[in-house]
Formats: sequence, structure tokens, C-alpha cells
Amino acid sequence: MKIFKKCPNTTDHWIIISLLVSVFGFLKEFRPSEPFIYEFLTGGWKNVTQDQVMQEVYPVGTYSYLALLIVVFLATDICRYRVLIVLLAASGVVVWGLLLWTTDLFELQIGQVFFGVFAACEVAYFTYIYAKVDKEYIQQVTSHTRAAILAGRAFSSILGQVLISFNAMNFYELNYITFSAMIAATIWSLFLPPVKKSIYFHKDVSQKTFAEKSRAAFSLIWYHLRDGYSNKYLIKWSVWWALSTTGFIQVQIYMQTLWQDIVNDPSVSIYNGAVESILTVIGFLGALAAGALKVDWKTRGELALTCCSLMQGFAMLISSQTSHVMVSYACYIVFGALYHLTITVASSEIAKVIQEDSYGLIFGINTFVALLIQAILTVLVVSDGVGFALPPRQQYFVYGVFHVVLGFIYIVVGLTSWLISKRDYRRASCVPDPPARSVIIY
Repeated sequence: MKIFKKCPNTTDHWIIISLLVSVFGFLKEFRPSEPFIYEFLTGGWKNVTQDQVMQEVYPVGTYSYLALLIVVFLATDICRYRVLIVLLAASGVVVWGLLLWTTDLFELQIGQVFFGVFAACEVAYFTYIYAKVDKEYIQQVTSHTRAAILAGRAFSSILGQVLISFNAMNFYELNYITFSAMIAATIWSLFLPPVKKSIYFHKDVSQKTFAEKSRAAFSLIWYHLRDGYSNKYLIKWSVWWALSTTGFIQVQIYMQTLWQDIVNDPSVSIYNGAVESILTVIGFLGALAAGALKVDWKTRGELALTCCSLMQGFAMLISSQTSHVMVSYACYIVFGALYHLTITVASSEIAKVIQEDSYGLIFGINTFVALLIQAILTVLVVSDGVGFALPPRQQYFVYGVFHVVLGFIYIVVGLTSWLISKRDYRRASCVPDPPARSVIIY
């Protein structure tokens, strides 16, 4: 901390900030128990059934995340990031503490509420660097933090798999490692340097009262929203971004329930951790490939989104029908790799047409829409009473159809854009050239 006191202009020390943020990102993603969380919850350590976990525990996290996202986004800017980053890590401590030392259904649901806090507060982590680091270093710091997150996920997943495969730990004991990582992340978050200015509520230091800051903040928020979503190109990519993110989150949350339904034998070895690790690495390579591809996404974007969505849909349809878990593992990896490839392209195309200061707001709104659709999908497909409470295989058949329909939607979007552009071209070609003006030479 002393280095920041000596040097008030902390943006000159972007490498140190990048290191601090990257280490925190690694620690918060170091969760070796997560690929096996469903097996843990249904493995006899908790007094809950498989249906209760799927229908009464997991959905609470979805609803909590949705309810808290907008509130946390505003609180992040008001509190200037670091407080919410500390809250993120502390929420992780609470979640895994409850998982370790409670057995009641209600207490597990409380844990899911805190997991919603954990997920919602990630907006503070991802926007912190935009307020703390000079714009010329944003790309480097973004790549560092992204790499740290992926490294945390990949390394923890493979560690969990090794410990399970060699019977060094069971599903319950893996939670102690995750719990320790959350404590380490909480301690580390306290060393992040504070932020004096934020994008909305603390943009102008001359504003003294909270009322003045609030009026200026909401005026700027409205300007960014109006400026961003008046762009049809932004809307086209944002709609796909939200719908695709909905499908990916839903598939990822309940994938372990499908794998257990396929295996249906506790004596058979499972490789959830290895699969998640492979997906993380391939997803990272896919994101790099998306950045390296020289493609005119304005003219070929709909075709790419259509092809990827259809392949994702077919992968989930195959996964929902197969009796071999290895086939389902492969389908999940293909599904996730395509998502990471296309979501990187979508994020890049959105970023090109919005103002730099509105990144967090636009992606926050897109995430909120994704979670809203996910909540509706959860109510209809997963929940009992109001919804159909479908078993895992039927759920994944629905998710497959969801992505196939998404692909066909963008076929229509692409054809419509092509017809409009062709009509405009014909109109332009039919306009007669203006008569030549006579030139008088003196």
C-alpha cells in the first residue's frame, strides 16, 4: 500500500495495478469444487433430494443475480468499486462456508442468495480497471485480467479432477480449498488501491452534494442509453449477445444434472473437472482466434451467428439424447467453445459503436436482459408448480431447440438486411445524374 501513498498518480503504476487485479481474479476463480457441486449436494452430505437441488436451490441463485444486478451496478459507481470488490470476495466466503457447515434446504437457498451477490458484484471487478488505469493501458490490463481468470478456472478444475480421480479428496473436502481461496481473495482485495473518480456519480469533483452528483449521473446514464440503443447495429448484436448468454448460463448451471442422469452409477468415474478445464483453454483460444480473424462482420455477421447457433443447438440436442457421457462431454465442449468465439466477436462489435465510458452500462443492461430471459426460462422449464419441471434430458432438448430457433431468427435478420441493402442500392442506381452545369470561361 505504501507505493500508492508515495505516488498519488497511481495510473503511472499500471503494471502493479494489473498484477493486483490479476491475482484477485485468479483467486476468485480458483474453485475446484465447482465442477462437482451437484454431486456434492446430492451425495448424502446435505438433506436434499436431486429434484430439490434442481428446482428449489439453483433457481434462487438465478433470481438473486437478476434482482441485484442493477442495484449493484449503481452501488459500484457510488462506492467507487473497491467496496463492491471486497463484498464480492466476502460473499464467496459466505457461500462456501454455508456449503461446508449447513445441511438445511433453507440455508442452501440463503447460500444461493449470496452467490447472486457474488455474481452481481463481478461488474465492479470488470469496470474497476476502466476507472483506475489510463486508457492507453486498458488493452494490456484487460488481457492480463482475462488470462488470470481463465488460468484460475482451468487450474482449479484440473486440480479438482486430479484429487477426485486419485481419491485424494472427496466432493465435500474440495470445498475447503475453495473456501480457503475465497478467504485469500477477500484479504487480497483489501490491498487494491482506491479510486477517486468514477464514471457517473464521481465524474466531476466540483460537485459537492449527492443530489448534484445524482442529477448529473442519471443524466449521463440516460444519454449513454439513448446514444447506444438508437443504433440498429448495436441492437442487432446486443439481442444476440443477451439470448446467447442466456442459453450458455442455463446450460452451464444444469449441465452436471444431465451428466449424472446419463451416468446414473456412483461407481463410474466422472471427469467434470477435466471437461471444464478443456473448455476453458479452448474458450481462451477461441477468443484469441476471434480477435485475429479478418472478417467483415457487418456483412457476414448474421451468417456466422446463424451457423454457430445452429451448431450449438444440435450439440445440445445430441447431448440430450445420448446414453454415453463422453459424447455429452464433447458436445458441451463444442457448445462452450462456439459461445466463447462468438461472444468475443459480439462484444467487440458492440464496443466499436459505443462510447468508451458506457461499456459497463451497455454490457450491464445486456446482462440484465440475459438474466431476465434466463429467469423466465428457469420458471418455465425447471421450476415446479408454475413451470413444467422437466427432467434433465427434456430440459436440454429445450435448450437445443432454443439455440436452433436463435439461429433461424438470425437467418431472417440476415435476409432482411440483405433485401434492404439491395433495395437501397437499386434506388440509388435509378436516380438520374444531375444535369451538367455550364462553365463560363472569361
